[in-house]
Amino acid sequence: MAETGASRLPQKPPAHSPLARAEHFVWLTARVLEQRRFAHHFLGGDADAVETALAAYRNDDDGYGHALEPDLRGPVSQPLHTAHALRVLDSIGRCGGQRVERVCRYLTSVSTADGALPAVRPSQRGYPAAPFVPVVDDPPSELLATGPVVGLLHRNEVWNAWLFRATDFCWQAVESLEKSHPYEIEAAVAFLDSATDRPRAQANADRLGRLVREQRLAALDPGRLEAYPVASGYAPGEHHFPHDYARTPDSLARAWFTDEEMARSLDHLADDQQEDGGWPIRWRQWAPGTALECRPRVTIEALRTLSAYGRTVD
Repeated sequence: MAETGASRLPQKPPAHSPLARAEHFVWLTARVLEQRRFAHHFLGGDADAVETALAAYRNDDDGYGHALEPDLRGPVSQPLHTAHALRVLDSIGRCGGQRVERVCRYLTSVSTADGALPAVRPSQRGYPAAPFVPVVDDPPSELLATGPVVGLLHRNEVWNAWLFRATDFCWQAVESLEKSHPYEIEAAVAFLDSATDRPRAQANADRLGRLVREQRLAALDPGRLEAYPVASGYAPGEHHFPHDYARTPDSLARAWFTDEEMARSLDHLADDQQEDGGWPIRWRQWAPGTALECRPRVTIEALRTLSAYGRTVD
């Protein structure tokens, strides 16, 4: 029997559940893209609707802009916007085909001399940007920008000439890490989780796990946050927890933490849902609109992490 339009409508979660409260928050505050993503991941919504909403942020150069990453405003394409677009496509099973080939053409056009990505290109100058995202004339390649993109493309078995040098850059960057900070480690994990050389990835993940614990980059006891210093340049209270590194149980970073440490981390994540139904952002808030746009995305990722670990959200 053909499916009716009514049967394709998102299914409502039970009233007052964490998911229902988050749904109310999303419908109240989120952009169309995050509304479509929430409906797809939790309410049975169509992936086509997500892809249609994402297309509004694409530019003629096949990159993405228009504040897709809310901390970078303005229309111009940037690697950080494009990395987020790939994460969205990956999350709905659409990270492949001609759409990604076009993205790879953009990545090739904006890469530095060593074949990798800067976080922000000089074209951002003149448009508002978070003060913690510097705009310089000759930006260097960064693992923070390149690692997650390379990891996503490898996980989706995308083969493009751009990947060869970018992958080499990531290996060199990861293997040279000695003193780091949480976001850079998260980028390294995003690369290692999908790198094709699994023994090499495992060895590097083991080393990074020791580094994270030695440098106290993960708050292992949310009840004693004063024991875990925030990284230099981060906002007060911008702690990172085991679930920030191991967003799914099959991540290489999961082995860095005991079952008890991970359980405490997930308990803290679940308890962090606010009265309005959304999850807070921990990084520095520099403009009211950007904070409002970021929270629905953070809410979706919190729910996805809890669900990945089998925590009941509905």
